[in-house]
Amino acid sequence: MIKGRITAAVAVISLVLVACSGGTTPSTGGSGALRSGAPIGSGSGGPGTNLPTAIGPGEGSLNIIIWAGYAEDGSNKKEYDWVHPFEQKTGCKVNSKPANTSDEMVTLMRQGGGSVYDGVSASGDATRRLIANGDVAEINPQLIPDWNDVAPFLQSPPHNTVGGKHYGVSHGWGGNELMWRTDVVKTAPTSWDVVFDPAKAAAYKGKLTAYDSPIYIADAALYLKAHRPDLGITDPYELTQPQFDAAVALLTEQRPNIGKYWAAYADEIDNFKSGATVVGTTWPYQVNVLKGENVPVQATVPSEGMTGWADTWMMSAHAKHPNCMYQWMAWMVTPQVQAQVAESFGEAPANPKACALLDKGVGPYAVKNFCTEYRVNDQSFYNQISFWKTPLADCGDSRGQACIDYSVWTQKWTAIKG
Repeated sequence: MIKGRITAAVAVISLVLVACSGGTTPSTGGSGALRSGAPIGSGSGGPGTNLPTAIGPGEGSLNIIIWAGYAEDGSNKKEYDWVHPFEQKTGCKVNSKPANTSDEMVTLMRQGGGSVYDGVSASGDATRRLIANGDVAEINPQLIPDWNDVAPFLQSPPHNTVGGKHYGVSHGWGGNELMWRTDVVKTAPTSWDVVFDPAKAAAYKGKLTAYDSPIYIADAALYLKAHRPDLGITDPYELTQPQFDAAVALLTEQRPNIGKYWAAYADEIDNFKSGATVVGTTWPYQVNVLKGENVPVQATVPSEGMTGWADTWMMSAHAKHPNCMYQWMAWMVTPQVQAQVAESFGEAPANPKACALLDKGVGPYAVKNFCTEYRVNDQSFYNQISFWKTPLADCGDSRGQACIDYSVWTQKWTAIKG
């Protein structure tokens, strides 16, 4: 996944972030290590076995890998600062390293045997790679005070929970909708066939767009799941060779109709504004920005559903500052911080309690009805999302090692683009 920093184009005023009374409080005394019967990340036993039961004093430092915009300290916009209040509350100095892609995050997490960084804000196309390789530690949800306030569909999602074991705390999410310019695409699409069916897509040849990532192969698989039942696709991320080949063939056929792929949200906004692009996949942020600038666009969830992304704070299995990382994960899911991140970055918060702040549309939160715009509490919306998860050779079911690994997805994506 590739993300740029998303700053909501709204007028805001300064926010004094008050530490949440339910936040994690460092315990006094002890050696400073998380108290546990086994080393962090040992993963032995069943769920909950050998996990820390309390958080010790912070180690004074925290080194994390982030999507740019996930650790704001007021230097970009003074209204958005959740780093300094965290440092004041915990004594953990935050050192963040922005990454541009999920692949880069995975590489960084493995530096120095995994001990350089304490954690990462990984997207679903990286999380299972990190879990499968033993790069991240199982966590104890009971040490996250706001855990039960996280939306139920994000408490144990398959992209960060394996065998009942939790490998992180969900942070924010969004769906990959279908967007079009209403002044060009006169009939509102209800299906992804407008970009995948050769006969229909040809009408907009050179002006289609798609997300520039190997994970986009799953969008093709999701379409085929509905239109080619003979393939037997049950999960767009768990594809056998024939299923994978069909998705690749569909994208290869689509390629001549693609004018521009997009990776950075700003590129897609510019392309829709100029008319270089008229229809394709998008995030909610781009839709709202374009509408705010009176660009004639509309978006929908097609009949086949859609893919989507959800980010997770994960702790390194070899973290040097595990107490600080636990405190950071707890901090990042509090309503106050969730509200700041959601508005500054342009995403739906994992903790819906943030909506009590966001939807006011006054004070620091200037987007009225934010959570309505981002469909935060719309179950029918997120039930239609097949959230990104790393494709692995292990299909996760009785098929065993019959599925196509992400490394092959990467190779084929390069070939598709040409």
